[in-house]
Amino acid sequence: MHKKAITFSDISKYTGLSKATISRYFNNPSYLTKENADIIANALKELNYQENKLAKIFAKGNSEIIGIIVPNFFYQFYSHFLNHVLNTYDQYGYKFITFLGNNDAEAEKKYLNELLSYQVVGLIELSHNLPSEYFSQLGVPVVSIEREDKFINSVNTNNLLGAKMAVDLLQKNQCDIYFHINSLVPSCVPSYGRIQGFTDSCQAKGLPHEVILRPFSDLYEETYRRLYQIYQDIKKKYNGQKKGFFFCNDTYANIFVNILVKNGEDIPHEYQIIGFDNSPDSSQAIIPITTVSQDIRSIAQNAMDLLSQQINKESGDDSTDSLKHIIIQPSLIERSTTD
Repeated sequence: MHKKAITFSDISKYTGLSKATISRYFNNPSYLTKENADIIANALKELNYQENKLAKIFAKGNSEIIGIIVPNFFYQFYSHFLNHVLNTYDQYGYKFITFLGNNDAEAEKKYLNELLSYQVVGLIELSHNLPSEYFSQLGVPVVSIEREDKFINSVNTNNLLGAKMAVDLLQKNQCDIYFHINSLVPSCVPSYGRIQGFTDSCQAKGLPHEVILRPFSDLYEETYRRLYQIYQDIKKKYNGQKKGFFFCNDTYANIFVNILVKNGEDIPHEYQIIGFDNSPDSSQAIIPITTVSQDIRSIAQNAMDLLSQQINKESGDDSTDSLKHIIIQPSLIERSTTD
């Protein structure tokens, strides 16, 4: 059976105080005497009162809710990021509603309309189905993470530097041939810097290299199949040479390590593997994977700081109106897949 909700009238009858006084307790407590505040607080406890926060925040026109659009949870970066964002509740007091983009632009528009109907005060965008110009016209503050960001604020990793770190380590370990494995990333997306940084570093150093781009999906079986084909092609072409691989994320790196282990390949003496993200995939792999670590905690914190500044900015403060693109520096974590 549903328990009857306790109303202001119930509290008023219980305490003998007016409904106006009860209302001041919730909305303007500084106008109450300590005696009346204590009486009401004791009554709430005895009546087992449960405040209807939704009614309160919607009455104020401020939901205190932030919407988040993530593309999927196939890549552990997203769940890792989300974990850090949700842990900012005590700091900011915001609540969160999350939708999955699932590579469907029309579905994402539907989800955004749903979020706007909840009067969200801001959005964090990790999906890539819609251009930043679309988000700039929604009428709420938006921060993107590793997505095209011409018209909205963003927090991104220094992907160029991360790729350079990977190439430097593979060169230090004297690889004969260098590979970068990635999906078909548009050049306007910040993570394209992983492709550009790898190519620029290898060319500057005169290192023999290949950039292998494939239309990877968010399905494990299909990703495994494509990576297995890459493994077979490279083994046939470069058998016996020391091969250095820089992957665009730890998920692909982990799948590739599994392929190498199943086929009895020598890690790290013939195959050197570096991932990107420092997601749990890398540290929990059957052979712990060297990775370029995105500072996911810092990315989440900066995203929330930036979003909170936009939400709370003074209307006359022009300095907050210009777009901000925050760049977080990566670090290299060496594990067992490199010498």
